[in-house]
Amino acid sequence: MTDTTARALALLNLLQTHRHWSGADLARRLDVTERTVRRDVDRLRELGYRIESAPGLAGGYRLEAGSAVPPLLLTDDEAVTMAIGLRAAATQQLVGGPEVTLTALAKLEQVLPSALRRRVNALASSVQPVGMGDAPVISPVVLSELALASRDGERIRLNYTDVWGVESTRRVEPHILAPADRKWYVLCWDLDRDDWRTFRVDRITRVEHSRVLFTRREISEDEVADRILIATSWSPQKIEADVVMELPLAQMEERFGIWAQGASAEDTAHSRWPFGGVDWREAIYALLWIPPGVEYTTDFPEPHRSELREALVRMLRALDAPPPVARHTLSSDDSR
Repeated sequence: MTDTTARALALLNLLQTHRHWSGADLARRLDVTERTVRRDVDRLRELGYRIESAPGLAGGYRLEAGSAVPPLLLTDDEAVTMAIGLRAAATQQLVGGPEVTLTALAKLEQVLPSALRRRVNALASSVQPVGMGDAPVISPVVLSELALASRDGERIRLNYTDVWGVESTRRVEPHILAPADRKWYVLCWDLDRDDWRTFRVDRITRVEHSRVLFTRREISEDEVADRILIATSWSPQKIEADVVMELPLAQMEERFGIWAQGASAEDTAHSRWPFGGVDWREAIYALLWIPPGVEYTTDFPEPHRSELREALVRMLRALDAPPPVARHTLSSDDSR
């Protein structure tokens, strides 16, 4: 293999492992000049690879889907089979970790010709992985597009439908895709809300790429795990209510941490926080999170409000009443 051929294959590998490269970055990675990079790009184009280039400071190179599958030397049927298998593996959360599966899926689908991608979409819709049961249906197209954006650090727009059926468009920076509790979640920095948000992938109907790259924000692995846990444990409650507490939103968020998600500023001195539960007994645990000394009001609904009040009144009477007489203990005389 000549140096020119080896360098061209190395260039092709780089173009497959990232969605966008600047000419300077490629030249540095290959230890050549930018002029040589341009010549090697031309050689790859002559072999049938569609490589898009853009001039200027923000310009560079990106590999687009072409008329043939790159150097894996797969037949069309093999490529389709691999793509379907990777999609099934991603939804099954197979051995090797979701990152490995999604990386492979993203790399293959990035270069699939449009005709083959249509075949994959058509066949994948009829494939039901064993053991998925009643897990929500995930669009494999959405999953692969999220994998690409998360891998490349690209800002995207999501068409999202929340649990109440309300549709919205969200501008986000995807950080990580994570499987949990038979569902997929994507943790993003929400640009409009200036905070982290976790979205269920099965509720995302469309992903629009912006081709704008972002610098990843710092977040610890523990916080990622906690946010995914909150997303998996949250669901519409039988009883839902709000608390308005005498605590500015910034202080409230500092004290509650990530559990402050959903809170909003009522005014400069008060915060509104949603809570709920399957009954008043479960809902009261949320009220116990409110820091000591902080006054609050709530719109806890009837009849649960009356049930909670009756239980609290009895509890106060019990605390104010003299303690019950202790059981008689045997003295030394009684044991004779």
